[in-house]
Amino acid sequence: MTNQGETGQLKFLLPRGLYGRAALILFLPVVVLMLVVSVMFLQRHFEGVTRQMTASMARELGFVAQQMEQTDNAALALLAGRSIAVPLELTLDLPASGSDGDQRLYYDLSGRVVIEGLRAALPQVLAVDLASDDKRVAVVMQGRFGPYSLTFARRMVSASNPHQLLVLMGFTSLLMTGIATVFLRNQLRPIRRLARAAEEYGKGRIVPYRPGGATEVRSAGTAFLDMRNRLERQNEQRKIMMSGISHDLRTPLTRLRLGLSMLSADLPPEAEDIAAMESDIAEMNRMVDAFLDYARDEGQDSAPEPTRPFDFLREIVADAQRAGQKVALLDLEGDQAGEATFRRDMLRRALENLIGNAVRYGTHAELDATLGPRSLRIGVEDDGPGIPEGSLEAAMRPFTRLDPARSRNRGQGAGLGLAIAADVARAHGGQLRLGRGSRHGGLRAEIVIPR
Repeated sequence: MTNQGETGQLKFLLPRGLYGRAALILFLPVVVLMLVVSVMFLQRHFEGVTRQMTASMARELGFVAQQMEQTDNAALALLAGRSIAVPLELTLDLPASGSDGDQRLYYDLSGRVVIEGLRAALPQVLAVDLASDDKRVAVVMQGRFGPYSLTFARRMVSASNPHQLLVLMGFTSLLMTGIATVFLRNQLRPIRRLARAAEEYGKGRIVPYRPGGATEVRSAGTAFLDMRNRLERQNEQRKIMMSGISHDLRTPLTRLRLGLSMLSADLPPEAEDIAAMESDIAEMNRMVDAFLDYARDEGQDSAPEPTRPFDFLREIVADAQRAGQKVALLDLEGDQAGEATFRRDMLRRALENLIGNAVRYGTHAELDATLGPRSLRIGVEDDGPGIPEGSLEAAMRPFTRLDPARSRNRGQGAGLGLAIAADVARAHGGQLRLGRGSRHGGLRAEIVIPR
């Protein structure tokens, strides 16, 4: 429970937006790195420089003290000391004005090193003052003729540019952070556009969207567009299917209603009337089965599996021949033992619809296939009237019948055969091609899917 609470609090402190979290991931290591470098490297580096400079200054102060100790009186000591101190840029006062102990500002980290270095090298040091004037150092020392002070510039014992380096690091970090922020914003803009397009589509509105950004974002955007287009196509086909059901079932229902109205309670129905009503019921069953097949294809329940396509086609042709359909399997080009990955039941339904259309509008159907290194092509050709060039695209729409070339009166179809085949090919990442057959001049339908 404690871990869950801590995790929840940490999650509450983290930014909620992707931009904030990406910025945190990008900038937090930079800040931590700067702190580590500043504390672990810069401080130690400048401490080492300060120790070296303090040791050098301590030798100069010791030399002045030694010369003063060799004189006979205070006046000679002051004269001897200043003769050496002045060239070394030291100010000597004898006696000292006062000593209140060591003094330094609380933020003067290198001052601690200076005081420790001077006291370690010069036992006669009484006090070191770094606070009265932050640009000078006053050292009070005990001499033969009383306390005296030596004053010198702070730059002589401390590095003069640590703050400049820190400011330069900070400025450079801010500049690079700004550049990274602009770059990060540009990278996140495609994600925001994708999120907006998905949110608007969830509200029932379609906004223009074009994939952009990094490769992963482009892939997600392309997948979203494919999903949106598929959903829109399904919605459109659902509307067409509902209108097609209401339109196609109206005619046999009207005939049934008319036939029932002609029946008399006193006379038994004639055999022709019963046969006509049974024909209408059978036609309605075929229509409903076609609608269910189309809806079942949209579900895509089965999973793709590796299959030998040539053996698969032989099974389909053999089943069609047993059902009394005139179907022949012609050329099979490619590796006879090669495999392709597809949904067996969906592709079977598509080919059965193509074969059914071929034998319905022609006298026989012929199948051929080519298994290439990257794709599988299956062709179904008939000797029927074919489809005009300008109507090929319309023929693949659901519930579309082209008259008089492929009239419904010849086959009692629902206009779904080519639509089912096209949707199956599209679901496999391929396409359905329609054209004029080269062998018999009828319709040639080709399903091309990747292996």
